[in-house]
Amino acid sequence: GEWFLVHGGTSGIGTTAIQLAKAFGANVIATAGSAEKCAACKSLGANVAVDYKRENFIDAVKAATQGKGVNVILDMVGGDYTDRNIIAAAEDGRIVQIATLGGPEVKINLARLMAKRVTLTGSTLRPRTREVKAGFAKALEEKVWPLFALGKLKVVVDSTFPLARAADAHRRMETSAHVGKIVLLV
Repeated sequence: GEWFLVHGGTSGIGTTAIQLAKAFGANVIATAGSAEKCAACKSLGANVAVDYKRENFIDAVKAATQGKGVNVILDMVGGDYTDRNIIAAAEDGRIVQIATLGGPEVKINLARLMAKRVTLTGSTLRPRTREVKAGFAKALEEKVWPLFALGKLKVVVDSTFPLARAADAHRRMETSAHVGKIVLLV
């Protein structure tokens, strides 16, 4: 029953996050860059989809949560989104930073962070030990893979390219027109 906000709802991570959050019982708000992408987020289970190019996601969060804010935020943007995420967060909210597409440098209001008791956590799998990664794999096997069998989770693939056309795949990604993963075939 918690409220979950994911930025980049039509990215490969975003499409998976929407589905996982719904499968685990959350109400989902996703941001995306067009009306079509917002529709894709809703088709994956988002309760609310916000076109960040036309709407302020903070206003949408406040409207959806009756002013309380979201409990969990998954952010790939960073930059100026960080302080806005703190504003959008509920008291005792959690923000998980997994990328810095909007830049790694941020300016935040620490008083707001403290007053709301918001936890800001950064995470990446790259520097983790094999043991930690094995623990993640075991949790995925136990908690996530069964969701595929139940039809509650699907892999969203936007397009595939042979390795020889890797530059085309990269151009597709740069246009931000994709919904889901862009896959290189080896």
